[in-house]
Amino acid sequence: MEINGKVAVITGGASGIGRATAELLASGGAAVIIADLVETSGDETVKAIEAAGGRAAFVKADVTNEDDARRMLDTAVQKFGGLDILYNNAGIAVGVPGYPQAEIKRWRRVIEIDLFAVILGCHLAAPLMDPKGGAIINTASMAGLYPYKEDPVYGAAKAGVVNFTYSLAPWAAKRNIRVNCVCPGVVDTPLVRKGIEAAKRAGQTAGVPSTIMPPSAIANAVLSLIRDDQMFGRALEVRPSGPRLIETPAAPGMRR
Repeated sequence: MEINGKVAVITGGASGIGRATAELLASGGAAVIIADLVETSGDETVKAIEAAGGRAAFVKADVTNEDDARRMLDTAVQKFGGLDILYNNAGIAVGVPGYPQAEIKRWRRVIEIDLFAVILGCHLAAPLMDPKGGAIINTASMAGLYPYKEDPVYGAAKAGVVNFTYSLAPWAAKRNIRVNCVCPGVVDTPLVRKGIEAAKRAGQTAGVPSTIMPPSAIANAVLSLIRDDQMFGRALEVRPSGPRLIETPAAPGMRR
């Protein structure tokens, strides 16, 4: 997909990976809707994009709320004329104390934001992308590919995102909508830094590797998934050593 002239919606777009991706897409000529709960950071991101000559707008949205999710997508159509790219990026972790000590409402919120909102976003975006098609990228995690003892609920939600992405591979042929996911390692974002500090205060080990990736590394991986028209139903793992496509599993007796 050629980025120039396209319209993108990015959830969790006010900071971290979302902001880096928004700025990268805008620099390539895409108009970007920044969807987030943090207005100040969202407005700052929009101003930064506009100062660099790009087009952007902020929508305050809780991605787990159907009305909010519809509004952020409808805003893309109303303000910029369509919807070509959806990046379901918003996410949180359980934090300290972790599961099972954490209150039920905290880890339920993780599942709602990290998994349910991705499913909802795809559901609402598909009719807006038909019939011309589009590209959807979901932020999963390496925690969704491998056991993650530090935060098993987060890992379960992200594993759900990976499998959901695999299962939407037929959309490429049926709807001309390519759905892929990116699975980052540890990235230097406000969410990660907050988690590290909370773990330290609690006297716990945060499980942080020696190399923490910049958000731009993930933004570039997302861009590669958007641009590659042959890529659909795939998970792209991103480590400090670089990106690596994960082999998509198939049920016994079935082709991938």
